[in-house]
Parts: sequence; C-alpha cells; structure tokens
Amino acid sequence: MKTVYIGTSGFAERVLAAAAPQLRPLLVVTRPPAARGRGRRVAPTPVATGARELGLRVAEPPRLEDAAEEIAALAPDLIVLCAYGAIVREPLLSRYEIVNVHPSLLPRWRGAAPIERAIMAGDAETGVSIMRLAEELDAGPVCRRESLAIAVQDDYGTLSARLAALGAALLVEALAGPREYLAQDPAGVTYAEKLTAADRELDPRRAAVALERQVRALHPHIGARLPGGLGVEGARVSDRPTPAGVLAAEDGRLYFGTTPGTLELLRVQPPGRRAMDAGSYLRGHAV
Repeated sequence: MKTVYIGTSGFAERVLAAAAPQLRPLLVVTRPPAARGRGRRVAPTPVATGARELGLRVAEPPRLEDAAEEIAALAPDLIVLCAYGAIVREPLLSRYEIVNVHPSLLPRWRGAAPIERAIMAGDAETGVSIMRLAEELDAGPVCRRESLAIAVQDDYGTLSARLAALGAALLVEALAGPREYLAQDPAGVTYAEKLTAADRELDPRRAAVALERQVRALHPHIGARLPGGLGVEGARVSDRPTPAGVLAAEDGRLYFGTTPGTLELLRVQPPGRRAMDAGSYLRGHAV
C-alpha cells in the first residue's frame, strides 16, 4: 500500500516512528520550520526531524494545499493524518481516503487538545480513535477505537507516550484492513478547545484538586504557573489550611491556597531560571 503521512507535533512523530516499518510512507508532509520553545529559535517540527532520521522524504509547505500536486504525483492509496495542526481542505479531502489518528475516545474530546482536556476533566480513561477525515472537525466515522486508563500520577508526557504507542498499533491494524467505518454518536460530543495562555494560570478561585490536574495536564510541554509568573511543574493536594491566593511556606514546604483546599507545590520554576524542588526554591526566595 502506498501511503503519505501528514503530521507536526511530538505526538505525531512518536506515532510515525512506531508505525514506520509497516506504514513506509512515500512522503511525510509537515509544517514549515518556525520559532519554537523558550528560546524562540527557528527549528523544524518534531515530525520533520523524526522523518529525516528515518530516511523519509519530507515536504514542509506553507499550506497543506501547496503539497497537493506532489502528493498526487505519488498516487497514494491512503493518507494518514496525525496532529497536523491545520484544517485539511479540498481537493485533498475528497480525493483520498484520509485516516486520522486522534488521541481520544471519539466523539469525546474532538479538537486540538484532547490529552490535556481529558486530564484536566479528571476522566478515568481516554484512548485512541482511528477515523476517516470529514469536513467537520473530528466528526468522521471511526474504524478503530481502544481505551486506556488514566493513572492518578499521569501527566501529559506519560499519557501521551502511551497513547502514541496505542495509536501506532491501531494504525497498523487499520492499514491491514478491513476498515469498516461507523458513524460517531452525536449525543456524546465534547470539544477539547485549543490551549491558551489563560489555561496556564493556576486560579486560586478553583479547587486544589482541579489545579493539581491542570499542572499534570500541562507538564512537561507547556507548564502551569501561579499569578505572578512562578512556574509549577509538580504539585499535590494538601490538607494544610492556607488562605486562597496565599503562597505560604512551612518546614521547607511550599503551599498555595485555593478555593477550596490547598495545593502543595513540589517543583517550581522561577521566571528565567531553571526548575527546582520547593526546598531549593525556599532557600533562595522569601515567601
């Protein structure tokens, strides 16, 4: 089977790396190099880097439509899409069978940030769905779906790694066929909205249990932070009484009051500094 792979993110790169021996894409299409990370240095996408390490042909068009002729010349039997970060438009959408590796149990968590939103919501499980791309966002029929438990200690890094491995395995199954697509149940639709700067802020007007999930959902790729800019990389719920919005220290431990409850900050990152445990932070900072 002749295939083309389209993706951008680290999640998409892990799926590609795991499925590449069976997928054997003739072309990998990804987004152009851009300023990335805290240093804002121009760099290729994770998919571009990973594909080149695998010796695969890479295209980095400004728009996906700009690669339409190059894709057509290959006459692929199937196109695989995973976390590309842009809408697929005509003529690609109707010209090819395009399957999407989506890290949620569709129709729950359609959209841009399904892994993070599942953790933030306190879901007991998530999973991967292999669906056929349709015009409406993540609304196409599904041919493979498998669930995965979300552990209480899971953060984005650990959960996304397991989901990528599961996604690659389901993709390989789908490639082998048959691909019998079933429509999604519209009654179960929820949307995983794109993350914004506001999603990073740990609001003391929210419960400690919700903020703890928020910290895990954003670690290690984005990061949560307190009002004032102190980054939080690890936290847990505490029974120590602390007024809402107050940052307090006791016996070498760091606490942040919420409504209700208290969040103990285990690992923090001052602006412009390296991350450190709470004890190290308190030795150099007054609270």
